[in-house]
Amino acid sequence: MSPDRLPVGALFRRFRDRLETPEPGGLAPHPPRDAVPVDRRGRRRRGGRGGEELRVPEAEFTSYYGRPILKAPVWRWDIAAYLFTGGLAAGSSLLAAGGQLTGRPALRRAGRVTALGAVTASAYFLIHDLGRPSRFHHMLRVAKPTSPMSVGTWILTAFGPAAGLAAVAEAAPWLPERGVLGLARRVLPPAGQVAGLTAAATAPALATYTGVLLAGTAVPSWHEAYPQLPVIFAGSALASGAGVGLIAAPCAQAGPARRMAVAGAALELAGSHSVETRLGLLSEPYRTGRAGRLLRAGRALTVAGVAGALVGRRSRALSALSGAALLAASVATRFGIFHGGVASARDPKYTVVPQRERVRRREAAEG
Repeated sequence: MSPDRLPVGALFRRFRDRLETPEPGGLAPHPPRDAVPVDRRGRRRRGGRGGEELRVPEAEFTSYYGRPILKAPVWRWDIAAYLFTGGLAAGSSLLAAGGQLTGRPALRRAGRVTALGAVTASAYFLIHDLGRPSRFHHMLRVAKPTSPMSVGTWILTAFGPAAGLAAVAEAAPWLPERGVLGLARRVLPPAGQVAGLTAAATAPALATYTGVLLAGTAVPSWHEAYPQLPVIFAGSALASGAGVGLIAAPCAQAGPARRMAVAGAALELAGSHSVETRLGLLSEPYRTGRAGRLLRAGRALTVAGVAGALVGRRSRALSALSGAALLAASVATRFGIFHGGVASARDPKYTVVPQRERVRRREAAEG
């Protein structure tokens, strides 16, 4: 029977037999998809020039439609500036209290004036981010101890008037000696002393609450660094306040500023090293990209500022340069922490991998 008259089933069987047992010069059957490739001598082939075995490519952590798992913070640069100015206000008020208690008027004056200017800028940046001034007022309608933002609003409200009265008291010697202004001239100095100490008592909370605020979010690299962020921000506040003293006060009165610089640098460097090395995968955003560059610059400026403050005890120019370096270091550190958290929220792996590790640890502990 000719091939074109064979039934369909016979034609199919003949075609299948030719595939399984090829004739000379015919096509060899395709191996199964899961078979390991072999060469003509029956040995397994190795892919690539380096002789590596073929393997499944590394998994890519993606999400639906390419969107991040977490919504990245909508905060802009003004919140990073708010973090810096709040710390500067706190550090400057502590510097002013130190100058007041040790009889160093230049140190006291520089700290009080800077604290007022910094807390004013801090309130502006916060209100600018909220969009409308009325929102700041509405936050004062309730006091919620479990909310870092609510607590921070009340801290600013308590610190601001005290810092303002202390700064205004510095203008008392310029007032006339008689009349109503003469009365203000006599009343303002003691009132300023009380207000300055009140602001200094509130300063530690102002310096550290922003670290608690960031750690309380779902942003992975902020949330995991909840023990370190308040330490970093406290050290940054002390270093920035010391920078103000080194710039504004003569060398003979800058002793407390130098001691603040050493203490602040120790806290800031220890905390920054911890978040860059001890958070596992979540330390990576602090070492790479814009955050890594800023934190490295902040570390270098901090070391240079402290070294200059200790070496230049009798040089006003070197002390001023050291103070400027400490202020710049505080800016770089705050912005570096800010950008590191934002970067961790944008990449799904910083959410997925730590979650899987926690699940495995929990299962191992239960098993």
